[in-house]
Amino acid sequence: MKSAILFGGASYEHEISIVSAIALKKVLKGALTFIFLDADGNFYLIPSDSMKSNHFSSGDYKNDERLTLVRGGFEKRGLLKSRRLEHGTLLNLIHGAEGEDGTIAALLDFFKIPYIGPRKEASVLSFNKWLTKLYAEGIGVRTVDYQLLRIGDAREPIFGYPIIVKPLRLGSSIGVSIVRKAEELDFALDVAFEFDDEVLIEPFIEGIEEYNVAGCKAGEEWILSRIEAPQKKEYLDFDQKYLDFARTESVQTANIDATLESDLKETFKKVYGSLFEGALIRCDFFVASGEILLNEINPIPGSMANYLFEDFSGTLAQLENHLPRKRPIVPDYAYINKVQSAKGPKLGSDR
Repeated sequence: MKSAILFGGASYEHEISIVSAIALKKVLKGALTFIFLDADGNFYLIPSDSMKSNHFSSGDYKNDERLTLVRGGFEKRGLLKSRRLEHGTLLNLIHGAEGEDGTIAALLDFFKIPYIGPRKEASVLSFNKWLTKLYAEGIGVRTVDYQLLRIGDAREPIFGYPIIVKPLRLGSSIGVSIVRKAEELDFALDVAFEFDDEVLIEPFIEGIEEYNVAGCKAGEEWILSRIEAPQKKEYLDFDQKYLDFARTESVQTANIDATLESDLKETFKKVYGSLFEGALIRCDFFVASGEILLNEINPIPGSMANYLFEDFSGTLAQLENHLPRKRPIVPDYAYINKVQSAKGPKLGSDR
């Protein structure tokens, strides 16, 4: 598989994106090109043997070749001439803001660069946790009850304790807190509001079952991963998520009955729908009292959830062959010509 991995970006998850890219270097076979987007918006071509964390933390990447985004891809520009970078399909591996909020998707669409990743609408709906709730409600998938709180609102939860506080537009459990009593609430909200002006408050359900499913739709074929039952603490904190994004070893399939397995996969398909065409996503589900609840949509999961698939490279290759195509729009100026004929030659004249 010949493809390029786009990673980095200006977000709180910048470093996690680097970790994910390094993990995929170990997993994917074939010719890989690594394109780094730094926090200042500059693109760099990173040599494969430089794909190490200290290459970025030290700033050494600034000595690598700069790239310029052009229609259809990237160029290396010199004093006398430019050369097109031959990189194949782009894999959007920028976590958090820019990569998952629709910014990169819009950029790649505008420059007509084929890519694996969520499109604009899918990014917007899955990056904002409140919009995710509304989307799920609209397609008939239940979620945990919630309260939207904006900075400056009265700090009065509508749920009894314990509760969980989450920044509205952030991943990797950054700024997330479990609050068990009222005295802890202000601190938890202050932490969350450091990262966003809006937060979600949800009841924290003790002992709930959690399952992860990843996959995509390639043409008419669904490619779904094994189902994982994460072994973890009450929730994945940042340190655990950081390690999670570096995963390359396969996980065991959850020990669940056939009915629950089928229900989880069908719910995943409902969430993916047509909205996420062109992307490989992971959905995290809760199961409470036998009912499946959507917890989170990961439009660009850590290390692309490679550890959940029997044939990860094959999955990406199939998806690459079935990327959505935008309907071409070619202006024919029929309206202007019609008005021109009706109004005569004075239309649009400088006099």
